[in-house]
Amino acid sequence: MLERLRGVQAVVMRPLARLLLRLGVTPDAVTWFGAVSVTVVALVCFPMGWLWQGAVAIAILSCSDMIDGHMAREVGPSSRWGSFLDASLDRIADAGVLGGLAWYLGLHAGPFWAVVAIAALAAAQMTSYVKARAEAVGCSADIGIITRADRIALALLGALLAGLGLPWALEVTVAVLTVGGTVTIIQRIAGVRRQLRSEADATTRPTARVRT
Repeated sequence: MLERLRGVQAVVMRPLARLLLRLGVTPDAVTWFGAVSVTVVALVCFPMGWLWQGAVAIAILSCSDMIDGHMAREVGPSSRWGSFLDASLDRIADAGVLGGLAWYLGLHAGPFWAVVAIAALAAAQMTSYVKARAEAVGCSADIGIITRADRIALALLGALLAGLGLPWALEVTVAVLTVGGTVTIIQRIAGVRRQLRSEADATTRPTARVRT
């Protein structure tokens, strides 16, 4: 869903990316800063009950995940190292955000909702793993009702609303993330299966004899 807004955020982020490059900041440094800062803020603010404060801070810090991509494109063709580092550190940031929410729910809403949040975390990690394995066998797995951008936006929105006093906002959010993440996993597995079966059918289909 939020992937459609890439053109809009590019207008804002590209000038900032160029400024950081002129100051000598590397894309890798921005990637590391974003992942580490988001993880630390989530694991400090959420368990302490500072939900809306943590959500706002993480939303701001998460902009680094967009800035480093624009910086990399300004430098030149995207490198495999940059893609690998960004994807790896994204998993850490996801674990920090959802782990922090699970910690909060375990303290304030009971073990059941903590388990639901952990299930959302597991679904998030599995979604990314399925995509990585799909690419390893030459397939694409970008489909799904909840992308990473959607997942983080929903998690932060739930924390923000809960922090502002809306009842059940966070519980509903982690439930949606669990169900949506599970559906996304199924969609991606089914998509890879279709691609591989299509390739297999294409290689085994007999070639039509050409008449002369």
